[in-house]
Amino acid sequence: MSETLYLSGWRYRAVILSVVFSALGYLGFSLWGGWHGVSSAVAKVGVFGIAITLLMSSLNYGLRFLRWQGYLKALEHPVPWWPSLKIYLSGFALTTTPGKAGEALRGVLLKPFGVPYPKSFAAFFSERLSDLFAVVVLTLFGLTLYPDARPMIAAGVLLVVAGFAVLSQGTLIKWLLERIPEQHGKVLGLVRHLLHVLLEAQRCHRPGMLVGATLLSVTAWSAEALAFHWILNWMGADIPLAFAVFVYATSMLAGALSFMPGGLGGAEAVMVTLLAWKGMPNADAIAATVLIRLATLWFAVAIGAAFLAKRNQTN
Repeated sequence: MSETLYLSGWRYRAVILSVVFSALGYLGFSLWGGWHGVSSAVAKVGVFGIAITLLMSSLNYGLRFLRWQGYLKALEHPVPWWPSLKIYLSGFALTTTPGKAGEALRGVLLKPFGVPYPKSFAAFFSERLSDLFAVVVLTLFGLTLYPDARPMIAAGVLLVVAGFAVLSQGTLIKWLLERIPEQHGKVLGLVRHLLHVLLEAQRCHRPGMLVGATLLSVTAWSAEALAFHWILNWMGADIPLAFAVFVYATSMLAGALSFMPGGLGGAEAVMVTLLAWKGMPNADAIAATVLIRLATLWFAVAIGAAFLAKRNQTN
């Protein structure tokens, strides 16, 4: 089935609507916080500060793209960097789907390059697991600073451990595949597909690949956490680097565990709560939260929407 068919008609409108509704929800949050506080925060950060923040976000995307290319190579389906970059960035248009599941759209866009769905979905699964692992590692910066977050961090650790535990069961996965009929209903067909994805994802978690991907992931998310620390400093808040990294990572973890579109609501609530707990005025905490999310989440969505719209026009 062609790429154009998947990105036209109601499917393309669904993509746009998912972004629009998420944006409207975020607009409501921003209005609740007050545009005056946000505009004041923007003025304090300044044009240079905003440019630096966007640059750090771009560094995050770039490092994650390098990891993506590594996954495709490990799956024995490398794609030239420029078309692969355009496909990767297009996936950001669906970052505001629950658990970022919509980013699996990249599998559809990679199909014309001969990448089978089990392999592209294996790369997507590996991405999500690597991101979760990196974020959990960064939350450890403040494990002793805010004990109330320990249950949520423990939940993140359990998810990571569960993910790696499942991937380690190659023999069991193969055994299950051999015993599930190839043509026996949609449910069993979906189970077979998921098992194929897990089997392929093992290629992305061999020791050497795992170490490299983890380093890229931790560095990528550290870049945005550092930008968040700078924003707080530019706004005049006395927030230590370790706590700023903890706040950013914990809010990302909360968003992931909430399975809300783009982590909307959960991430913001945790970020505002932790900043206020540290003594930052509520208005400033909300303004800083809105600003960093605009410069990270919504910057990515804007880039993705632009690339996806261009692809749709071309097709």
